[in-house]
Amino acid sequence: MTPPRKSATVARKRAAPRALPRHAELDSRYTAAVIPTTILAVVAQLADADGIAVEPWLAGLGLTRAQIDDAAVRVSYRQASLIIKRALRTFGRSGFGLEVGAHQSSGTFGIMGLAMMTARTFGDAVAIGVEYADITGALMDVEVEHVVSNRPNAHEIALVARPRFPDDEILAFLCEELFMSTLNLARTLAGSTFVPQRFEFTYPPPPHAAAYRKRFGCEVRFGARSNRMVVAAHWLDLRLPTHHPVSAQQALAICREQSAQIKRQSEVIASVERILRRRLADNPTLGDVAQTLNLSERTLRRQLANAGRAWRDIHDQLRAERAFELLRAGALSIAEIGGEVGYSDAREFRRAFKRWTGATPTAMRAGSVVHG
Repeated sequence: MTPPRKSATVARKRAAPRALPRHAELDSRYTAAVIPTTILAVVAQLADADGIAVEPWLAGLGLTRAQIDDAAVRVSYRQASLIIKRALRTFGRSGFGLEVGAHQSSGTFGIMGLAMMTARTFGDAVAIGVEYADITGALMDVEVEHVVSNRPNAHEIALVARPRFPDDEILAFLCEELFMSTLNLARTLAGSTFVPQRFEFTYPPPPHAAAYRKRFGCEVRFGARSNRMVVAAHWLDLRLPTHHPVSAQQALAICREQSAQIKRQSEVIASVERILRRRLADNPTLGDVAQTLNLSERTLRRQLANAGRAWRDIHDQLRAERAFELLRAGALSIAEIGGEVGYSDAREFRRAFKRWTGATPTAMRAGSVVHG
């Protein structure tokens, strides 16, 4: 049995503060578009089933409905969290994260799901899931820790989920989605008899707390020190009937490459975005940014292409996001906002804004378009 590859001591802090700190926007993890749209695609599918339009959730984000279902598209944490917040307000029902998690299967986890399915033991599969969670579009960081218990012969391990940024508005959703989908996958791997010891959450019991116990089928604790699923350690030794050594090697090789690609994407995209944000009003060219990075224009264009992004898409996305923020603030005129994002002609800015968002700046400011 291969032991889990990551461990950590139990977190000592309570639930995160309510407000998202402004400095989070300076963190490349918050703004770099490197997250697959896996979770957002499930949310959109549920909206389609209910006859709910997804397009209003994308206003000001430089994204289209078709891109949400595109495996090649990557979004930033900022974009994903804002879309989720808008979706939660639209659906208006508690426990939506449980629904999204329950709607997922091993296929939702893509190549990582295949790597886990073909692993030798359940413990090996857990280690794979922790190491390559980033390629599945996960919005929380996960790790495995060994649980210290006062009970004799009580050997337990826990899958711990940590928020990347403190944001209470979506914390429950993120936990519900992650642990419900993980439980579905665990039961696919280990069989229907798989039952965790308990789930623990840092937040108070929500109005739908009874649904947690019904969905998870075990003890649920709220107001805990960390968000985690606690499992009896003997499950780690379980040999998986779907183990296949050749397929496992092939799947792991793809997982490693995809994970490395995300890291490379994060670096180049975050650098370009950081420079563009500082200089939006100057309307910099690709050559200008490449020079700042001490690269040739051709090299930077190739690196962006390898990351699955195009210069114009990144530039337009940041201009759309900034314009949207300024419209909400309400202090500047439409023409002044256009100037802030690099347009000297107000009419040209209006046309560009309509192309980015599907709405005019005036309509967006008037509140006739749903926004965050």
